[in-house]
Order: sequence, then C-alpha cells, then structure tokens
Amino acid sequence: MSLRDAETIDVHAHAVLEETMGAAGDHGPELGREAAPRFRVGSYELHGVRYRGSPFMDPDKRLAAMDEAGLDYQVLSPNPLTYFHFIEAQAAQNFCRVHNEALAGIVKARRDRLGAFAAVPMQDIGFAIEETARAVEAYGMFGPYIGTDFGRPLNDPALDRFYSFLTENDLPLFIHPAPAGIDGPAGDANLKQFDLDIIVGFAAQETIAVCTLIYGGVLERHPTLDVCISHGGGATGYLFGRMAMAARKRPWTSESLRKDGAFEALLHRLWFDIHVHSEDSVALLKSKVNAERLLFGTNFAGWDQQSGNVREEAKAYADNARRLLRAG
Repeated sequence: MSLRDAETIDVHAHAVLEETMGAAGDHGPELGREAAPRFRVGSYELHGVRYRGSPFMDPDKRLAAMDEAGLDYQVLSPNPLTYFHFIEAQAAQNFCRVHNEALAGIVKARRDRLGAFAAVPMQDIGFAIEETARAVEAYGMFGPYIGTDFGRPLNDPALDRFYSFLTENDLPLFIHPAPAGIDGPAGDANLKQFDLDIIVGFAAQETIAVCTLIYGGVLERHPTLDVCISHGGGATGYLFGRMAMAARKRPWTSESLRKDGAFEALLHRLWFDIHVHSEDSVALLKSKVNAERLLFGTNFAGWDQQSGNVREEAKAYADNARRLLRAG
C-alpha cells in the first residue's frame, strides 16, 4: 500500500516524540514519569493524557489502531502544544530540527502507511524556510505545519517570502491552532475552564485565519498558495454570509474583494479537514466552501477521535488529500 493507492487518508494526526523531550531547553517538553500522566511545556501542564505507550508515541500501536479505524494512510504532524512559536529563536530552531529528524525516522520505516508535515520556527522566517526545505528534501515531508498565532498576523508582509517559497516549490501549508498561553500571550481568561481554549478557542483562531488570509490579500498576492486549515475552518461555514458581506461593504477591503463573488472565489481556494463532529456541520461546510478541497481528519488517539471504523466515511476524501499532498 502507499499514499497513491490508499482508500482512506487521515490528514489530522499529531505525534509526540520521545527524542524531543528537553529539546527546547528549559521550555521542555517534559513527560512526567509519575503514575498520573503529566506533560509540561514551559509553565503549562497537561494532566490526564497518556502519551507513552499510546498511539501518540508508539508507531506499532498507531498502525494497529489505524487498522481498527479503517485508515490506510495517515499524515503525522507536530503536537500543537509544542509549536514553540514564542520562545527564543535558537531554542525553537533546535526543537524543530530534533522533532523533524525523529519524526522522519518513524515515517521512513513505515512509508507505506505514514507521511509527515514539518515543525518550523515561525519567530524566525528565514529559518522556517530553511527548515521546511531541509524537511522536504532530506526527509520527504509534505510541507510546514504551523499555528495560527506567532506574534504577527498571517497577512504580515514579512511572511510573503515564506509563502513565495512554498508556491515556488509547490508545497502545501497546514495551519492548526495551539491553546493560548502555552508559550505566548495568555488569551481570554474565560477560555481557561471547561477546555474552552480548545473547544471554542481553536474555532475562533481558525475563523480568524480564514478571514486574515482573504481580507489581508495573502491569497491574492500568492495565487497558487495551498493552505489547509483544521476543524473545518472553525466557524467559517456558519459565519460565511457575514464574512462575505463584510468583504463587499467594509471600507478596509480591497477594490478587487468588493466585487460580487470575489470573497467566495478566494474562500474556495482554501482547504479544510472535516473534523467537526457533526454531519450537519459538514453539510453546511460543503455548501459554502469548495467540496473538492475537503479532507478527512481524526485528531487520532485524541479525546475527540471519531469512534469505530470510519472507512466508508473517509473514502470520499482520499483523492482530495492526494491532490493537496501532491500525490495524485
């Protein structure tokens, strides 16, 4: 089996790597060895999630669980808790190098079932480009995997050389949020209970990312840039009408964006995974975005992974994944 002939492809699957423990210096990451699972990143601690001995860290258990779930191929990506987009650049660079080398080792031995996106340090755009090139050329990774927040908006002109590098080398970009406050700004205090930083905060960041890429002219400046945003682009399906109306009416939009259908055309350029936990939400998303740019994702082994065998649901999105990953 390979990516080219896989019937089911999961593009939303994070990995935690033993080799990366301590790779960001004092920031960690660190896995506690006490009875109760504990994962530390800087001053942030995650309790109750067992990484060691689970599919997150054990590739053989991952493959066995993939078989049970009906998944032929999976694209592994950095754990959002360990983007390290706000720490000192040198520590972030070291972490990304160690991470990508370790992840490449896992994938190389199982290339028929697994692929990978690369971790890159977005606080240093030049090094982010360099590390993307190394990960793609040396390890066969598909492209970079970044958070939504790294101290500058996605339409910052400083990012144009990063986007240009991706288009010149025909590489996709995957964007997935991290919980606010891990190694950057604390964010809204109301998100600190009930996992709202993940349940609601992620959706807000994803929706902002969609708006910023379109309103900020990124997709117009880089007409062949392929960007995939996690969890259906947050609230994009629901807020589509308001977002499109703003593009036509608000004074800060460009003249080209005010034209009828301009917002919709740019929105149809974006890719989204459908990890949204509701058939109604998927149907709404399909009615507003480009259905040929929807991908299957699971957040594999996470608390919100779909239960049971998902083969029949996932089949419909495999060809889309191959196109994003430049394999079809």
